[in-house]
Amino acid sequence: MRAGPFIASQALVRAWAWLRTLAGDDAYERYLHHRALRHPGEPTLGRAAFCAAEVRRKWEGVNRCC
Repeated sequence: MRAGPFIASQALVRAWAWLRTLAGDDAYERYLHHRALRHPGEPTLGRAAFCAAEVRRKWEGVNRCC
């Protein structure tokens, strides 16, 4: 039985998912998952609106000490 290629492909899929999470590239998918679990039936933002809201959240206001 040769499981090597299957195990290697699983490792690549997990590594890619980890990199996407680390970079924040999967933020919209995580947002949709959270909304489906915690706020079912409520409207969700589209991808563009979500990205705009995240940029505003990140860069608006004073984010430094001095």
